[in-house]
Parts: sequence; structure tokens; C-alpha cells
Amino acid sequence: MQKIKSLMARQGLKSPQESMADLSPVENLRIPSKEELRELREQPIDPQAEQEIIDSIEEVYFSNDSFDMVQHELEKLPPELNLQELEEYRDKLKRQQAAVSKKVADLILEKQPSYVKELERVTALQTNLQLAAVICTNARRQLSVAKEGFTEASLGLLANQRRRQLLTGLLKSLRTIKTLQRTDVRLSEMLEEEDYPGAIQLCLECQKAASTFKHYSCISELNSKLQDTLEQIEEQLDVALSKTCKHFDVSHYTKVQLAYTLLGKTQTAMDQLHMHFTQAIHNTVFQVVLGYVELCAGNADTKFQKMQYKDLCTHITLDSYIPCLTDLCKALWEVMLSYHRTMQWHEEHDKQETTPTPDDAAESDESVVDRSYVKKKLEHGLTRIWQDVQLKVKAYILGTDMSNFKYDDFIVVLDVISRLMQVGEEFCGSKSEVLQESIKRQSVNYFKNYHRARLEELRMFLENETWELCPVKSNFNIAQLHEFKFMGQCRSPSVSPSRQAASSTSPAQEELSLFQQYLQEGNPFEMHAEHKEEETEDVLASNGYESDELEKSVYQDYDSDSDVPEELKQDYVDEQTGDVPLKSVSRETIRSKKKSDYNLNKTNAPILTNTTLNVIRLVGKYMQMMNILKPIAFDVIHCVSQLFDYYLYAVYTFFGRNDMYESSGLGLISSRLRTTLNRIQESLIDVEAVGENAGVHGTGEDRKEKVPSPHLSQLVVLTNSGTLYGLAQRVVATESLVFLAEQFESLQSHLDTMMPAAKKPFLQQFYSQTVSTASELRKPIYWIVAAKAIDYEQMLLLMAGVKWDIREIMSQHNVYVDVLLKEFEQFNKRLGDVSRHVRIPLPVSNVLWEHCIRLANRTLVEGYANVKKCSNEGRALMQLDFQQFLMKLEKLTDLRPIPDKEFVETYIKAYYLTENDMEQFIKNHREYSMKQLANLVNVCLGSHINKKARQKLLAAIDDIDRPKR
Repeated sequence: MQKIKSLMARQGLKSPQESMADLSPVENLRIPSKEELRELREQPIDPQAEQEIIDSIEEVYFSNDSFDMVQHELEKLPPELNLQELEEYRDKLKRQQAAVSKKVADLILEKQPSYVKELERVTALQTNLQLAAVICTNARRQLSVAKEGFTEASLGLLANQRRRQLLTGLLKSLRTIKTLQRTDVRLSEMLEEEDYPGAIQLCLECQKAASTFKHYSCISELNSKLQDTLEQIEEQLDVALSKTCKHFDVSHYTKVQLAYTLLGKTQTAMDQLHMHFTQAIHNTVFQVVLGYVELCAGNADTKFQKMQYKDLCTHITLDSYIPCLTDLCKALWEVMLSYHRTMQWHEEHDKQETTPTPDDAAESDESVVDRSYVKKKLEHGLTRIWQDVQLKVKAYILGTDMSNFKYDDFIVVLDVISRLMQVGEEFCGSKSEVLQESIKRQSVNYFKNYHRARLEELRMFLENETWELCPVKSNFNIAQLHEFKFMGQCRSPSVSPSRQAASSTSPAQEELSLFQQYLQEGNPFEMHAEHKEEETEDVLASNGYESDELEKSVYQDYDSDSDVPEELKQDYVDEQTGDVPLKSVSRETIRSKKKSDYNLNKTNAPILTNTTLNVIRLVGKYMQMMNILKPIAFDVIHCVSQLFDYYLYAVYTFFGRNDMYESSGLGLISSRLRTTLNRIQESLIDVEAVGENAGVHGTGEDRKEKVPSPHLSQLVVLTNSGTLYGLAQRVVATESLVFLAEQFESLQSHLDTMMPAAKKPFLQQFYSQTVSTASELRKPIYWIVAAKAIDYEQMLLLMAGVKWDIREIMSQHNVYVDVLLKEFEQFNKRLGDVSRHVRIPLPVSNVLWEHCIRLANRTLVEGYANVKKCSNEGRALMQLDFQQFLMKLEKLTDLRPIPDKEFVETYIKAYYLTENDMEQFIKNHREYSMKQLANLVNVCLGSHINKKARQKLLAAIDDIDRPKR
């Protein structure tokens, strides 16, 4: 079709008829005439055949307009021309031309109505364009007339009016610029008044106004000046923010926060605030420590200012350590209180903004984000601030060696640190692991040296102790001692003593936290000095002794009232309590009491020595330290146990050690007591130091923990029979140990609460195996007195002189019974004499009587076992003697039943046994010695059995004795 259109264009057709009329007959592609077209249309041609002819046309004829058909066909001719072939090819081309011409004609005829209609529209458009040209010409002519008659005159007035308005606006702008130029003076005044929100508001308004007039050249300089002023305000605002770290002021902080809100830098302000708090902590502690270091150094030319804080702490002297620590904690408290009040301000501020007004609805999202950020930042800052405080105080604590501190000073340090840890717990809920670890290190180091010195001191006291009675009041209790005052308060062991004092004096404030108590004024670390007032003790019984004298003179002589009965002495003891002395009590009244009741007055004061009191005081001091600092509780309790161990061991070695124990067969030392003594000797007593210089010890670590065994003072005489071999001293020593054990028992529950759970078995073992064995020392100690007080050897000699093979029943007992009873009476009298000096408790008198009676009974059995010949009448005499002894003895003592009574009676009755019964007796009664059993066989059965039977019984005795060997 493109080919056809291009062909029509070359012909310049205006209409189909004209086009066909103008076609030249010489054209290669001739358009048929009307007649030919009519002929073509009249020729019946099959459309399919016609389409096939068109399809047979070569593609090249449809390529483009520049195609040269003639040239193409000529180039296709073969070199040798054949007329017939050429004519056939020509006919084919004609048929193709006819088919194309017919197709073109059909298409032209089909589109002719549309062509005609479009041509009519083009003609109408041409007419309308000509009319528009005429209208435009008329309009231009009329505009020219209007310009000459109206514009030049009227619009000139409008231009002048507009110029006037512009000049009026310019004048207003110039006045505003003049005002802006003068704002810097007002801004300076507002900054001096610390009206930061107003200054920022004014500056921001000026900047906004300046941006309106930025097209003026003078405004650019003003704008930069305002920006500098705003930066200066921010700098001053930062300084003002830093001031709140040490002394929080609500109005001041409100201004600062409002100013930062106007700047839109609420979050930045919070970041800056935390940085200032960190800096404030560092600067505060550095200045406090530096002040004390320079004060103590005097004019020493040392550049302390350039030192690191950690190094500076090492220059603190011992005298200034506690004041510096107190001031350090006071200063840090002020910083933490400021932080606490800052958090309170934000909490209250948030509550006020929780219900925004409709005007704030647009800003609510941004303000919620800011509040959330501030809240999280403050909560996170709590731990960070406290961690900084802990690290600073830790450096101070570890900067000085406290091993040589006085005990009271060290307790003050512990008290202050304990109070600081309490502040930390209330501040952020922290357990203060850093502080606990540092104070634990110092405490363990201090306590190790302190305990070592106290053990040496205790050894010195014990070696100089004369074991005289310390006259305390009858109602004496350890809670009356200054060292145990802390136990009288109902509080948790983790609370410091100073806080305890506060809670005891003001119960209404007990539930208030430290931050609530000291929110407005005061400082929790100022209470320490007020609390440490010296408390008086009233525990001594005599008018002439004050509590401080008790420590000045550990050893006092009470011989001046040695002849005063205990009951009269008791009246004098209670003189300070206001009781009326019973002056009418006579010595005869006292003597009329039961013979074995040497207690005289059951309400008498406890028996203890100055050394016992010193040990109790030490225990109180140890418990104070443990009470304040629980992490070293186990170390302290271990040292407390060593104090008791050493005292027990000393009493045993002074008064109870004797080689005759084993041979007595009385089981005086139980296996538990023996195990305890062996453990103490192995773990605490430096055996190698015996005989060496008291101050020289081995360098081994194990020997550093040990103490040389103490030696009894030469002033204590234990060999005088007139004093019952030092019975008074033995009673004081033993009963003071029992009293000490009782005090330990009363402290067990308190110690148990402070003991770590993993270490509680140690405490339980200490009480079950050591403390409870104190009373068991009575047996070996008083046995020595009982063994020497009565002459048992003389009784054996008297019994050996008695003739037992008599032939008639005797009605009179032997002399040795009277001699023995006289010995007991003498013993009873001397016991009464001793009781005038030292109260002898009922358990002690019972043990003494038990030992004496037991030894006497065993001496009787031994005497009966020495008999070579004995008749039935002799055996009856033995029973008579023993019954006489028992009858008289029961009048001397209230002890019931009489110890070892069956031991003697059973042995005497064994004289009547037959051969078979004797064999069974030997097997069942191993409490008798081999010699005593052999005597029964030889003397009693000797005349009734043959030699073989006797040998059999003796062999049985030997078999029983063999395991003992």
C-alpha cells in the first residue's frame, strides 16, 4: 500500500478522477481508465485466485519508494533471450498488474465518500480562519485607542501609591532592626539574673525576626551575633546544670530544664547532666583527699595537685584517715542526694504532664519520647553513679594499711563503710560488691594481725593471772558490757551501729529511708561522732572500782576481805543497787547451813576472773566487727573459737593435766574432751616454741597461726594442803571457763544468724565438741584435789593391820573407818574455809565429794583385795565397817546416791560366791582389777576348790585382762 500511496503522491492527485485522467500511458505502472475498470469489474474473477496472483508478486516490489522496477526486471533477464519465455513472463506481469490495479480501484471506490466529506470540512475551516483574522485586526486597533486615553494617566497614580506602601514597610523593618541591635544588652541582663528560659526565648524570637529581614545586608552580621549569643547562653546553661550536682535547688533546676526544653535539647541536657555528676564525684573526692594530704604534709614541696587520685590516697596519715573518710562520705552523700532529688523532680514533673491539654496534643509524641529517654537515662545512671562512688571509696580504703589501727578506730571505719553501703542499697538497690570486697580485704588483713596480738595478749594475761575472783554484781550479764551494747538493739545484723542509734532514739523514723530522713538537711555521716560518746558500765561490785580500772589493773588482791563470809560479801556487793544490807546475818547462821551447800547464797555473782572478762570483751569486739561486715563472719567466728579454745586449753594445762588419769581407771577425761584437747594442741598450740624466746616464732605459715602454750604464774601455789592444793584458784579457773561457755551458748543463735550457710556446720561442731565440753573439765581438775586431800595410803596401811580371819562376829567397826571419816570431816572443814574466799557452787562440791568418796571406796576395795586370809566373820566385819562408813558419810554430804557404793558392796558379797558363780562374776565385772579378782579366787575360794579349778579361774581373769594390755 505504501507503494501505491507514493505513486499517487508523485502524480499529484487531487481527486481520483483527476488522478486517473492525468496518468501517462508510458508509465510502467498504468492505472486503468474507467472503461478498463469497468471491464475489470465486469470480468468475473475468483477472489481467491486474485489473492493468489497478488501473493505471487515478489516482496521487493513492496520494499520502498526508491525501488526501480524496470532496472530490476532487466537485471533478471537471462544472457540468452527467448522470445516465448519473455512473452510468457510479460503475460504474468500483466496479470499481476491487472490484479493490483483492480484491487487499487476497488479500494479507491470504497473510500471516495469519506474523502469528499473531509474535503468539505477543510473548506469550512478555511472560511472560519479568515473571519478570526478580521476580529484580531479590529481588537488591536481598539487597544491602541485605550492605551492613549487611559493607561498613561490613571496607572501612574497607582504606582505612586504602591511606592508609598513599600516605604512605610521599610520604615517598620528599620525600626525592628534597630530593636534587634539593642537586644544583646537585655540578654546580658537576663543571663546575670539567671533567667535562662527568658534569655533563650528572647534570643529565639530575635533569630526568627532576623530570618524575616535576612535580605538586608546588616542583618547577616546581626544573625551571626545572635548565634554566638545563643551558644554563650548554652555554655552558661551547662555551667548552671553542673551546679545542681552538688547542691540541688528546685527553682534553679526548673529554670535550667525549661531552658533546655526551649532549645529542644532535653536529651542532650540529660547526657550532659550525667557527665557532670561523674565529674563532680571525681572532683569532690580529689579535693577532699587533697585538702587532708596538704594539711598533714605541711610545707613539704610535693606536687600533690598533679598526682592521680589513687596515688594521693596513699599519702593519708593514720590520724587523718577517719576524718577524711567521714568528709569523703559526706561529700559523696551530697552528690547522691542531688541525684536522688533530680530523679524526684523528674517524677513529679512527669506526673504533671501525664494529662496533656488539647494545645499540647501536637507536641505530646515528642514530649513522651523525651520523658521516656530521661527516665531510662536516670535509672541507668543510678548504677553508674554508685559504681563511681564505690570505686573512689575503694581506692581510698585500699590506699592505707589498716593493720595497725586501734580497734575502736577500725570499728569506726567499718561503721562508716557500712552506712555508705546502706546508702548504696537505698540509692539503687546495689549490694555494693566492690565496697564489700575492698573492706573485706582490709578487714581480713586487720583482723588477722589484731587476732594474733590478742592471742599473745591473752597468753600474757593467763601467765600473769593469779586466778582470784573478779567481784562483779550478782546480776552481771554480758549485755551490760559496752562491747555488747549493739546486741540490745533490735535490728538486722547488716545495719551499721550508727543507724541503730538513730532508730533507737527515734522509733517514728525507723521506717524512713536515709534519703527521706536527710532530704532537706543533715547528713547520715554526721551521726557517727554523736554516737561514739563513751558509755559507762556498772558491772563491778565494789565501790572503789570503776569500769576503766578493771582494764587498767587486771590483777587485784582481794585478801582484805578473805575472812568475810560469802553471804555478807554479797550484801556489800549489792550496795550500789540500793538494797538494804542484812547486817544481822551472823557466822553461826551461815555455819548452820547444810554441810555440802557451799554456795551459801544461790543469787551470788558469777565466778569469773579479769582474764575471763577480757575474753568476753574480746568476743564482743569480734562480734561487733562481724555484725557490721558479714562477709568476714566465718573468719571472725573462727577466731572467736580460738579464744575459747586457748582459754580452755590453758585451764586444762594449768590445773587438769596429770599422768595419774590413765592409771585411775575412772574415765575422768571423756573421748570427746580428749579429742578436743588434741585438736587444740595440733591446730593452735605452737609446741616448738616451748623453751624458746616468747617473742620468737618459726617463719612457717602454720606456726604464724599458732601460740605458745601458756605457763602457770609462779604466784599460784597448787601444792599447799592447807588451801586444798589451790582449790580456790581451781574453782575460779574452772567455773570461769564454765561461765564463759554459758555465755557462748547464749550467743549461739546470734552467731548462727551471721554465719554463712555453707559454714554453719563448723559453728555447730564448735558448740557440740568444744563449748559443751567445758563442764567436763571439772572431773580431771577437781580429781587432783580429791586425790591429795585425803590420805588414802594411810588407810591402806591401817587396813593391812586388821586381822580378817576372826572366828566370832564383831559388833565394833575397825579404827581405819574412824580415821577415814576424820579425814572426810577435815576435808569438809577445809572446803568450808575455801568457800569463805570463793563461792563453791553445788556442782563443784558434788564433783569434789564424788571424787573423794569414789577414791575412798576404791581404796576400801583395794584394801580388801590385799587381805591374805579372811573368814566369814571377817567378811561380816568388812560389811560392818562399810556400813558404818556410809552412815557417817551421809551426815557429812547431801550427795545421793553415794558413788561406787555398789562397787564395794558387790566386792564384799563376792566372798560368798561358789566356784560356778565366781566364774560368771569374773566375766561380768570387769571394773575390778586383775589383782582384786585374783584375791577373790585365792582368798575366798582357796580352801573350797582344788588347784585345777583355781588355775581355771585365774586363767579366765588373765584372759579378761589381756585386751586391756
